Amino acid sequence: MSKDRYVSPLSERYAGRQMQYIFSPDMKFRTWRRLWIALAETEMELGLAITPEQIEELKAHAEDINYEVAEAREKEVRHDVMSHVYAYGVQCPKAKGIIHLGATSCYVGDNTDIILMAEALKLVRSKLVGVISALSGFADQHKALPTLAFTHFQPAQPTTVGKRATLWLQDFVMDLEDLEYVLGSLKLLGSKGTTGTQASFLELFDQDQEKVDQIDPKIAEKMGFSACYAVSGQTYSRKVDTRVLNVLAGIAATAHKMSNDIRLLAHLKEVEEPFEKSQIGSSAMAYKRNPMRSERIASLARYVMIDALNPAITSAVQWFERTLDDSANKRLSVPEGFLAIDGILDLCLNVVDGLVVYPKVIEKHLMAELPFMATENILMDSVKAGGDRQELHERIRTLSMEAGRRVKEEGLDNDLLSRIAADPSFPMGEEELADAMDPSRYVGRAREQTECFLKEVVAPILASHADMIGAGSEIRV
Repeated sequence: MSKDRYVSPLSERYAGRQMQYIFSPDMKFRTWRRLWIALAETEMELGLAITPEQIEELKAHAEDINYEVAEAREKEVRHDVMSHVYAYGVQCPKAKGIIHLGATSCYVGDNTDIILMAEALKLVRSKLVGVISALSGFADQHKALPTLAFTHFQPAQPTTVGKRATLWLQDFVMDLEDLEYVLGSLKLLGSKGTTGTQASFLELFDQDQEKVDQIDPKIAEKMGFSACYAVSGQTYSRKVDTRVLNVLAGIAATAHKMSNDIRLLAHLKEVEEPFEKSQIGSSAMAYKRNPMRSERIASLARYVMIDALNPAITSAVQWFERTLDDSANKRLSVPEGFLAIDGILDLCLNVVDGLVVYPKVIEKHLMAELPFMATENILMDSVKAGGDRQELHERIRTLSMEAGRRVKEEGLDNDLLSRIAADPSFPMGEEELADAMDPSRYVGRAREQTECFLKEVVAPILASHADMIGAGSEIRV
């Protein structure tokens, strides 16, 4: 790594190698050559004077890009596409005259952008399925473990650890649904010429409309797509980039929410992210076990959510058939959004795979609050034993206030049950009241909801994406 110039942390610290390769120059320029071959083959099939020998020459040099020739040429002509057309022609002297025939720079540039985003979305999908699988296992494992639930981060009616995890899981499932819709809707630009009218191809094919109509479908098929966008200016609509980055922003928001919950649970010492034996939590406080991976998820997630504004604004300010103020922004916002979400999903998988649950601490916190939550059941049981509902309600309210004051002002344990047992208004002794303190009585259908969700919603998803499950995560720092 160079020490005398800026290097993106997304490459050096966060994103995996596979995602980095998708947005590498090598992947881009190899895709350009594939697109030039697809165009030449299509033109030959439709009757232009292009020979199989020329096509074979192009294919023979599709992978061995002569970068030094292209770079030297670009210094002269200041045009990246024409520099690579020239370099390809040096390697393919028989075919050099038909490379890029009838096309504009956007033919390789924009189609490549779509292809790279499609490949990147497939990788994101694979990692997202991995996170869903890991969370599903965690939720199933802890589906019956009662825990204190919170609304407004104040103690509320209990839930289970597994049920809470299904809330994170459901958001990731919705993100997967959004991703698959957008991925399934991606189309190529095709080859539509300078302003999207295909005028150059109409000229090449002597005004034969039927042949020109076949160009885009043939190119799409050769490049593995179902279709090209029906209309365009010189570029595909920048609305496409907006839709793609919005998917990434949605995943980022879900990951951020989960990481925040884990950080709060770590503060409560109920759940902890993996902490390696030699890991240092603080340079000053040796005892600390900071939730740094969850914090990093939150940090990168904010970047991705804000990054989604870039293509939205770019889409809004395009003039007529095209302007070039999209180019520099796209080179940053799209790849870096993907690199960041790649790092986020690796972190999510690492954290979920290694989540540590502390049932004794969870039970301690729950039991400290459960007497208050059990008062309704105690009231009902007392009424069934012959008590007056209104009088008993007032007594429980008074005793609850007294017990709450003791906890908050004196820092003592919650003694509400002892107060109720000692009150002659209630027919229940301490042993009967203790029986009412079984946490499983207060979690409602948390376990059943978790089981149903995992079976009815998550299991079919995992079954249909079974080939994507099992890959590990790459965490470098």
